[in-house]
Amino acid sequence: MTDDALLARRYATIGRHSPLFYDEPLHLVRGEGVWLTDAEGRRYLDAYNNVPHVGHAHPRVLAAMHAQAATLNVHTRYLNERVVEYAEALLDRFEPELDRVLFTNSGSEANELAFRISFQHTGHTGILVTDYSYHGNTRLLAGITTGLQTFEGLDPNVRAIHVPDLDDVRYAGLSADDVRDEALRAVDAAIAELDAAGFGIAATILESIFSTEGMPRVPDGFVEGIAARVRAAGGLVVGDEVQAGLGRTGRPWGYQRYDLVPDLVTLGKPLGNGHPLAAVVTSDALLEEFGSRNEFFNTFAGNPVSSAVGIEVLHVIDDEGLIARSAELGARIRTELSELVAAHPRLGPVKGEGLFFGFGVFDDDERTRPDAAAAKRIVEAVKARGVLLSRIGPTGSVLKIRPPLALTASDVPTLLDAIRSAVTEELT
Repeated sequence: MTDDALLARRYATIGRHSPLFYDEPLHLVRGEGVWLTDAEGRRYLDAYNNVPHVGHAHPRVLAAMHAQAATLNVHTRYLNERVVEYAEALLDRFEPELDRVLFTNSGSEANELAFRISFQHTGHTGILVTDYSYHGNTRLLAGITTGLQTFEGLDPNVRAIHVPDLDDVRYAGLSADDVRDEALRAVDAAIAELDAAGFGIAATILESIFSTEGMPRVPDGFVEGIAARVRAAGGLVVGDEVQAGLGRTGRPWGYQRYDLVPDLVTLGKPLGNGHPLAAVVTSDALLEEFGSRNEFFNTFAGNPVSSAVGIEVLHVIDDEGLIARSAELGARIRTELSELVAAHPRLGPVKGEGLFFGFGVFDDDERTRPDAAAAKRIVEAVKARGVLLSRIGPTGSVLKIRPPLALTASDVPTLLDAIRSAVTEELT
């Protein structure tokens, strides 16, 4: 079957509004490690996906899934050692005060549940979000979405705050402290507005690397300042680790980049390496308060097969040293990309940490006009060279490079050569 015929069948069933990457959509048929193969047999280095966290079709994860599925799979209203084993192993990776976990099937479910807990704990409904963010696709989460188009728009109990980027030329001449203080004054104003409107503040949700915003370089104390203000007003802090968690930034959790431990941490994509597995991690006090008021369960979440997969993902991360490798390879890649950026005035500073990085593309040497069209052309040119990545940011002008943690040192030249060649082609 041709790709055109398959696309027509997709449109006739899934519809035309389910997004696809690239001008010519990829018809992928196989994955292994950090490599994907299309229907014509061409291989691509996957430098985008954080779902296959330890690598596409990792044999140990598949074996754990098969063995448990061939033995037993039931919901969590029965006792099962595998489920408890996974809960213990996951919680061992958090600070002592985060000692309870509720399993879900997706990051959207996890964030929805975190807000439900926050509303009940605080008695308030006000929410503080950043002004170009995405945290999921439920009705509640659509009402706090600022980074994608939604019919619902921003709900009246939600206020959006700007995340400053010290690399933005608009802040030239200002000290980092001045930029931080100006941004935090806006946080104060947003909380005051929510209070005056009768919503109060239930929670703020922060994705630690601010990926949708284009991975801005935020001033020291900015994130901590938001958390302190929300907590002083009676609210909770939700750390969204669906993208930045489980070693992505070269440390176990992205929020550990700051002097901050969230009240609730939401997890998703990487936990199951492609198997639907997500969670909310919180404290015993918050879980007891919520659990005593709600008979909460989720039929599929945290079942024995999901737990077996989750345990094996954690073991692979440890056995293969993937967190340390994320930090090491990420530092090497950013160093080499910084040399590329220095040679092209229209490229902005390298962003991110660990194996989550990128850089901006501009229409002028002064870097005042983001160039989404050029960024898109670079993405397509990199794809033509056999490497897959994407772009993000409010203007769509920041390259988004986020390979599975299975990336090895031998893969790095392929990634960098494709980017260098594409940039040279498009910007000279």
